[in-house]
Amino acid sequence: MLLADVVTTSVAVAGVSGRTAKIEAIADLLRRVPPDEVPIAVAFLSGDLTQRQIGVGYAALADLAGSAWVFADSSPRAQGSHAPATEPTLTLTDTDAAFEAIGAALGPGSQAQRRALLAGLLDRATEDERWLLTRLVAGELRQGALEGVMTEAVARAAGVPVAEVRRAHQVRGSLPLVARAALAAAPDTEAVLAALRAFTLRIGQPVRPMLAASAPSLDGALGKISPAAIEWKIDGIRIQIHRDGGKVAVFTRTLDDITDRVPEIVSIGLSLGADPALVDGEAVALRPDGRPRPFQVTAARTASQTDVGRQRAETPLTPFLFDVLHLNGTDLIDAPASERQRLLSEVVPEAMLTPRTVTGDQETAQAFFADAVARGHEGVVLKSLDSPYRAGRRGSEWIKVKPRHTLDLVILAAEWGHGRRRGVLSNLHLGARDPDTGGLVMLGKTFKGLTDEMLAWQTTRLLELADPPVAGQADRREAFGVVRVRPELVVEIAFDGVQASRRYPGGLALRFARVIRFRPDKNPAEADTIDTIREIWARGAADEP
Repeated sequence: MLLADVVTTSVAVAGVSGRTAKIEAIADLLRRVPPDEVPIAVAFLSGDLTQRQIGVGYAALADLAGSAWVFADSSPRAQGSHAPATEPTLTLTDTDAAFEAIGAALGPGSQAQRRALLAGLLDRATEDERWLLTRLVAGELRQGALEGVMTEAVARAAGVPVAEVRRAHQVRGSLPLVARAALAAAPDTEAVLAALRAFTLRIGQPVRPMLAASAPSLDGALGKISPAAIEWKIDGIRIQIHRDGGKVAVFTRTLDDITDRVPEIVSIGLSLGADPALVDGEAVALRPDGRPRPFQVTAARTASQTDVGRQRAETPLTPFLFDVLHLNGTDLIDAPASERQRLLSEVVPEAMLTPRTVTGDQETAQAFFADAVARGHEGVVLKSLDSPYRAGRRGSEWIKVKPRHTLDLVILAAEWGHGRRRGVLSNLHLGARDPDTGGLVMLGKTFKGLTDEMLAWQTTRLLELADPPVAGQADRREAFGVVRVRPELVVEIAFDGVQASRRYPGGLALRFARVIRFRPDKNPAEADTIDTIREIWARGAADEP
């Protein structure tokens, strides 16, 4: 299939606001894509590359695309330093192969080689195709085709219930590959269902983790789940441990393989009382008194690949395991949580289990919550006893509660500071996800809570995300105004409440918002939604006299 066909659909999807219209436009294209090219089409329409990363930075892409390159609109425009092709000739396979070659360039001179290969690809593209290609490389294809929309489009194109596609995606972890299997069997419904149900958990292949929604209070959470399993909410990094005989793999919430960086977690995997096994949990660096060290300490330890032995000795990680997805050849994601917990306790030493209690009593729950916070943890997570493991989904079966209102929001822009903060990006524009449109809804601004170290870090990072790029840093001390950024950086925000506002499109704004920390371990798709903020607002309004 020609890349131009995907461009046409992408523009159409960006041009409509209704979820149903987006789904139908994508499904119509997927019905026409050859099976071998389906993974490429799904990835491109989702705004991704099949390779995830190809080693081309934002600055290099901007240089190739020319000084006029911006992301301020959603309309195709000319890109690249040479005249675009007049007729479309690039196929999906051609394009994906070119990206593969770019990502494969390694060693001395690889940056120049990548630029040359990307320039060659852009030179073969039409004006409209350049629009798509540059946005794919930059991760800037904002058209509202988020994972939920794409999942429904695949189901519609294949003619099966979306639940079938969703479950296959949960266990396989790759919607493009699931889509290929489904559409290769279409239009035979029974064949499609058989292909989807053939997907099972594989030890060594990461599964997208189940996520928790937020509640502003413990009683509010108990109003949704009661009785509930209540567990400590550990301020560490999510780990998924896969054991198959003498081999162990450890993955993060973003499905990155960190096995070589965490030898102590590997040893724990080898000690599990089951083989094969797949368990879920958190890893955190603790102080000698057992209290958690700052999140940044744990994050830095798991991000570093140098001198792992020394780091393990200086900053050991402690696991807190709380779920099991596979034991001894049996998948457990469809088993109720109570059964999974029973099995987990049989194969994991008690010292490695996340502390928990099961109750529907408010006083008992509050005492457990207070104890968790007193020990330095973030709060608690309430979990339904009957829920299956909904990989990759944030639903009402898990609800996190913290002692203060906090949200994970996306930075949309930042303003240059004044006075002592002149020369650094300070005031942050904050947005929540809109699950209906796939967009982001601004909720306000804040410059509070930022230390000098945080200001320096965020200035460097946000300038990397500047959209359009900020040319040069020599005159930064004189800079003013707003720097718009690609919405990729998640930040944890504390606030005192939600109030009505005519200033922002969602009609709501945060009161006394302040920055707690940056969350580079999370992607924007994991940020809190405008629905969560509306729920907090509704609760506050109901409590007013």
